[in-house]
This record gives sequence, structure tokens and C-alpha cells, in this order.
Amino acid sequence: MSGSAILVLEDGRTFTGTAYGAVGETFGEAVFNTGMTGYQETLTDPSYHRQVVVQTAPHIGNTGVNDDDVESRRIWVAGYVVRDPARRPSNWRSQRSLDDDLAAQGVVGISGVDTRALTRHLRERGAMRCGVSTTTTDPEALLRKVLDSPPMTGADLSAQVTTPEAYRVDAIGDTRFSVAALDFGIKAMTPHRMAERGITSHVLPSTSSADDVVATGADAVFLANGPGDPAAADDAVATVRELLRREVPVFGICFGNQILGRALGFGTYKLGYGHRGINQPVQDRRTGKVEITAHNHGFAVDAPLDRAVDTDFGAVEVSHVCLNDDVVEGLVARDVRAFSVQYHPEAAAGPHDAAYLFDRFVELLEGDSE
Repeated sequence: MSGSAILVLEDGRTFTGTAYGAVGETFGEAVFNTGMTGYQETLTDPSYHRQVVVQTAPHIGNTGVNDDDVESRRIWVAGYVVRDPARRPSNWRSQRSLDDDLAAQGVVGISGVDTRALTRHLRERGAMRCGVSTTTTDPEALLRKVLDSPPMTGADLSAQVTTPEAYRVDAIGDTRFSVAALDFGIKAMTPHRMAERGITSHVLPSTSSADDVVATGADAVFLANGPGDPAAADDAVATVRELLRREVPVFGICFGNQILGRALGFGTYKLGYGHRGINQPVQDRRTGKVEITAHNHGFAVDAPLDRAVDTDFGAVEVSHVCLNDDVVEGLVARDVRAFSVQYHPEAAAGPHDAAYLFDRFVELLEGDSE
């Protein structure tokens, strides 16, 4: 960690700090994550592709980095912003420092930033484009590049993060069911959670057709999380509509919830600053239980909270709602076997309040759901 760095938001607000990670320049959508732990899982979550992540927790890198907690094949964030990076990692599982990992993977970061002030600014003004540079000290020059960078609205990004080839994650023990997972940006913990429940996952590229899904012989389809604007994912929506017509059971999370929502006929919209962290309160409207959940989304489904809606596939209603702002956090179809949530039930590094949703998926496959 050496040298100076600057961060410039698209409205001109500028922050100065110290270079952290790779040397260079990067651009993306500035968003904040409120998690107190799990920075390695955050960095390797493909849903953060083309986003510059601001960590609200002040101390980052304390436990270093290991090869076991990664959620995908690489770090996906476009840039990284922290206040106080660890001078040296201290954990028995640590294999290297976070700074070294960021540098090795070419991720430009900045430390020493007043992340509290930056987060308040994004919360008031909304997520916006930004640039981070360790090679220029001229905010005006960097701002011009920021304004030339693409916005997140309208971005179709899942093809950039998906697996290039299909692969399989076997069930732990006996296989009870098999699932075809459309990889819009899947995290490694998701097929693991299913494997724990006797489900073998066939992970398919995001561009796979309904015929590709059916050809796996799977009992159901899983719609994974991923980056970008769901309004731009017309091909994925068409695939899911065809799967629903073929009466294939569907379970989706995060981006997958938005894709299912669109396939059922709902719209989507961009949130002001999104939900990103591991402390979001969500109510399961079926049970009344409140869960503390892990989130990473900047878009949401536009569906009414007060009634079921008649769709091309029968009645659909909102199953979960965020208690902070009444954002739709889940959908359930009453006449076809399909449901989804906007958050992350696999939740590494936690919390695990929502792990029951994988059990609910098993119930759906068993035909015992309502």
C-alpha cells in the first residue's frame, strides 16, 4: 500500500486517499456494502461485476484471504474502497493478504477514505458512476472519463460472468433430485447448499435454452443471482417463460427473482442505492417470521403487496417483503410450481436465517408445497 489515489463520483464529489491493491484506473457504479464480515465472499460475488464497492465496516483485511471462501473463479468488483486496511492479516486460515490478492488480480482500490461520508452521499444522492485512479491527480480529467463510462441501467452483463461450459456439482450422499442451474453469476455456495440436501446441480451457461435445460433430465430449474439490469435480459426471460409453459418447477434468487418476475409479467425498476449487506430484515408473509438476510441487488420487481395478480401462469403474489422500505423480496406462484426470493439464502459468510428456502425447494420437488 503506497502512493496516492483519488475517487471521483459522477456528480463531481471527490475523495482522496492511498492506493490499495493494483496500480491503475478503474470505473464502475459506486455502491456500498454494510456487511461487518465476509469481504472475501463479497469480492468474489459475480453480482458485483462492474461495481466499485465501498465497505462501510472500517477495518477490512484483518483475516487475510484463503482459497476456501471464494464464491467464484476470481474477484469481480471493478474497484474497492476501504477506510482502514489491515497492516498485516491475522488468522490461522489466512494464506495471503487482501492487498496482495487485489494487486495480483488487477483490482484498483483506494484506502484512507472517509467511507462514512461517502456512504451518506450515495445514500442521499443514489448509486452513481465513479472512477478510482492511482495514476492521475486531476479530478476534472477523471470526471470526464467517468461521464464517458457506461451506466448500470440497461446493462446486460450475465454473459460476461457465466460459466463458459456446463459443469456438475454432485449431491452429498445419495442423489434425491437433480436441478439445472442457469448461471447468471452463481456463487459456489449455492450448489453446495443444494448438494447438502441431496440435489445434484447441472450448472449451465446463462444463454442456455429451454431445450438445453430439459436435456439435462433435471427435475427443476434454478435461476441464479447475477449482475446487470434485468430489463435487458429478454432472452433469459423468454427461456423461463418457455420452461413455465412446460411446467418445469422453478426456484430463483436475486437476479433470478427478477427474471422470474419478468417472465410472470411484472416490471422491474432501479433502486436508489440498493440493498447490499448481510443485515437486511425481510418478512416471510406466509409465516410472519422476520429473517435477517444477505442482499446484493440494485434492481427490484414491481409487484403489488396487497393482492395476488392474475398472470399468464395463474395467480402470483408477493411472498416476502423488506421491512426497511417495502421492496418486494419474493414471489410465489399459486397455479404453477415456481417461487423466488430477492436475497441470498446460501449466505456465506452468513446469516443463515433463510437457509430453509432450500428445504422449501425440496418440498416443491416432492410435490408437497401448497
